[in-house]
Amino acid sequence: MILISKYLVPKGYLGITIFPFMFLKTEDLKRNAVLINHEKIHLKQQLELFILPFYVLYTIEFLCRLIQNKKWDLAYRNISFEREAYRHEKDLDYLKSRPLYNVFKFIRN
Repeated sequence: MILISKYLVPKGYLGITIFPFMFLKTEDLKRNAVLINHEKIHLKQQLELFILPFYVLYTIEFLCRLIQNKKWDLAYRNISFEREAYRHEKDLDYLKSRPLYNVFKFIRN
């Protein structure tokens, strides 16, 4: 379900997915197929990890990447969940053939 909320989406971002909702900053972003696909990839990741463990792992990995990279945006971009979503966001058929737990292929130092 897609909802519009300029207040729930952090500054500097266009959308955020908190299962089962996809929050977008503005109404016109509903037509952005690449952004919607990116957020759908996160929905799939969240389901695979039974939702709560996704958020725990996401937060832990972000904090580790922040210590490692010392820059917020670089830490965010290097989270395995984001790396998978950004890598495949333009492939609108990706979720049809995505292997189960594929996000773990994106974990690296």
